[in-house]
Amino acid sequence: MHTNDTHAHLDNVSKRVTAVKEVRVKKPKALLIDAGDVFSGTLYFNEFKGQADLQFMNLMGYDLMTFGNHEFDLGSSKEGHQALADFIKGAQFPFVSSNVDFSADEKFTGLFSDLISSEPKKGKIYNGIIKEIDGEKVGFFGLTTAETADISSPGEVKFKDYVEEAKKAVKAFEGQGVNKIVAITHIGYDDNPAYDNDLELAAQVDGVDVIVGGHSHTQLNKPVVIDQDKKGNKKDPTVIVQAYQYSDFLGTLDVEFDKYGKVIGNAGELIKVADKKEDPEAVKLLETYSSHIEKVKSTPTGATAVKALENPRTNGDNTKSSVRKNETPLGNIITDGMLEKAKQYNKEVVMAFQNGGGIREAIDAGPVTVGEVITVLPFGNTLATMKLTGAELKKAFEISFKEFPIENGGFLHVSGAQVKFDSSKPAGERVVSIAYKNSDGTYTEIKDGDTYTIATNAFTAKGGDGYDVFKKAYEEGRVTDLGLSDWENLAEQMKSLENVNPVVEGRIVDVAGPGAELPGGDIAGADFSGTSETPKVYKSDVTVSITNVASLKNAVVKGNLTLTGTVTDKVSFSNITVEGNLDVSGLDGTIYDFNGITVNGETNL
Repeated sequence: MHTNDTHAHLDNVSKRVTAVKEVRVKKPKALLIDAGDVFSGTLYFNEFKGQADLQFMNLMGYDLMTFGNHEFDLGSSKEGHQALADFIKGAQFPFVSSNVDFSADEKFTGLFSDLISSEPKKGKIYNGIIKEIDGEKVGFFGLTTAETADISSPGEVKFKDYVEEAKKAVKAFEGQGVNKIVAITHIGYDDNPAYDNDLELAAQVDGVDVIVGGHSHTQLNKPVVIDQDKKGNKKDPTVIVQAYQYSDFLGTLDVEFDKYGKVIGNAGELIKVADKKEDPEAVKLLETYSSHIEKVKSTPTGATAVKALENPRTNGDNTKSSVRKNETPLGNIITDGMLEKAKQYNKEVVMAFQNGGGIREAIDAGPVTVGEVITVLPFGNTLATMKLTGAELKKAFEISFKEFPIENGGFLHVSGAQVKFDSSKPAGERVVSIAYKNSDGTYTEIKDGDTYTIATNAFTAKGGDGYDVFKKAYEEGRVTDLGLSDWENLAEQMKSLENVNPVVEGRIVDVAGPGAELPGGDIAGADFSGTSETPKVYKSDVTVSITNVASLKNAVVKGNLTLTGTVTDKVSFSNITVEGNLDVSGLDGTIYDFNGITVNGETNL
């Protein structure tokens, strides 16, 4: 049995307990394995730092676990990796980790061993473990993505090359007469091969028979078998499994070997946890945690979301909008709060940005609670300011746009600035311009040689998500961590607005895509409006006839807007910005109101 990327989603854990028990009735010797990322993602983690999850893992009788990148999220906190160390010590099972070096962090002293053990102790980390199953020796080792150094906060914990460490593990097992070898990995099924992934591992390392994976949140409904190496040559089969995310499924796998340790058969499936009944013992245990969570969740922020603040993902369809590649209303209000708070401490701050991968959930319409805000920003990041040259800012946004239109967790949402890029250009050559917003609403384009003060979260400021340009600034002492909680900043920003209704404003524009600036002139009423996700931006004066038009919405006019025609019924306006003047003197009929139009110039009635 296997799970991965549960991310502290415990509301369905009593059903997972039932699923595990049902499998054990049929197969009492079945192992239960987790491939990492138990930490981070819900209020259960924010409040209990992994201890709630551990209670249930111990209850279910997990046999083995490896570490995910999010197990290292608290490394930059005041307590460092104390929560992870406590999690390990309290586990009624051992951990396997072959490419992670814990030696430089004293919190793990006495918890890890570089040995392969056939008699592992609970609450300890081993390079590998040998278990005897039905009289056969099976070796288990663990791998964690080297990308952790960029996307988490491992601190003194270091990561070694996964291919080399896997080869060493296989050689060590074979040296002890073990020819059935399982890798428990948190490197992603088909994740970025520049770092690591399961497909590469299977193709490059001989002797790995089974990979129980995580990290990419991949739903492998059936096991995948890799029987060719990197050159396309035939190799012994490697079976790969992964069970999606959030404890939605319990994965199962049976493997048949020949006498030489070669896989000759496999069968596996994903058991849908939601279909199971709740285990009474688990329900009672969960109440000790959920009652506290409900109190936290229900605490009001004093703000009301006028409409749902969505957190879209592409789910593999790159034509769709995503928090990891497009400007979103939620990203805008988060960065607005960061900019507002940072300016209270440093008036020189001109813009703020937030990595899209750090925005984890949406907010429903209606009163906003503390719980909702924390779930949006669950990683406990703090606000930091940073001094960068214009040239460094451009390098940073090249990283932000490098994967477009594919999702990138490092995609930067911005406040106080407008960033234009050209997706038709090669990665690294896409930034067209970056301009910061002045107090009068105008924009000033940055200069390569000038220095600017920006605000972001401490994770990004220290080089998270592969921002080497920020890491350099941090190492040179150009970053100041203000120590202010990111979710508290968001809650404060929402409370200050009371009625929260952010929109997409054209802060991030692809000049080669749907967000490109359009010419002005006479525009048909039916063609004028954009969408909330991609408003239309007109670069000069626009005249629109609104005869027989019910609404105009989601547009930015960088010149003057003139409305003409006959109004025969009520016309509504929403999310329209006119940087010049608004002229409605030529309209016939009655206009009920102009709410929804923001005019920076004058209005001629």
